[in-house]
Amino acid sequence: MPALHQPTRRERQREATYDEIVRVASELLSEGAELSLRAVASRMGLTAPALYRYVASYQELVDLVAFELDKAATQGFMQAAEKYRADDPAARLCAACVAFRRWALSRPREFALVFANPIGSEDSDRRELLTLSTSGHYFTDLLYEIWELYQFPFPALDELDPIVRDAVLNPLIPAKAAHIETEDRGILWIYMRSWSALYGVVTLESMGHCDPRIIESGALFRATILDWLEPLGLAAEKERLTALLDEELAAAG
Repeated sequence: MPALHQPTRRERQREATYDEIVRVASELLSEGAELSLRAVASRMGLTAPALYRYVASYQELVDLVAFELDKAATQGFMQAAEKYRADDPAARLCAACVAFRRWALSRPREFALVFANPIGSEDSDRRELLTLSTSGHYFTDLLYEIWELYQFPFPALDELDPIVRDAVLNPLIPAKAAHIETEDRGILWIYMRSWSALYGVVTLESMGHCDPRIIESGALFRATILDWLEPLGLAAEKERLTALLDEELAAAG
């Protein structure tokens, strides 16, 4: 068995610098300060050219910070979900969705950096980075576990619009697909549609583009989650999951 690579002192220092870049950027976001290479370098006690050895551009800084913030936030979603049994992915998904909303509402600038970071059609490398999104993999893994238990319906390939069919056969979304048989790739269309529903309502709330009374009550978020129970084969679980969702929302404040 080959020996594991032991990082060199230089590699450890470089990794520690990346960690500090992410920490400082997160502090700037939480303070409402401008996020820029100059601001990060100044707080770290570096010159801007010295910081360029680690991040070569503002966009590279944003991509690094967004990826790490998403990964850290997902740990919180997982922790919230793990109070429910591993064989109850529906309960775990409800709890994780509430935790996702809580993070977005409490850290709107982090949420915006992670999820409102535009990617052009020509940005193939950045598109590949998007497919590594930790939260995306976590939520779609839960959806797959729900499908394994409840066998919710999804469209056959020949029922899909040709563009959608191409997208599910060659997905550029943060979801594992290699284990899904080709003829079952219609499930990825469920992934995309359910994610757009969750992301859409949470974005409206996080950015304040919604009646503040509705945001405070969580009514729109709650209705959106409940609307998706039947498409995910969970209609028979509605009473239990509604009670669970209300409990989670009350605890979130």
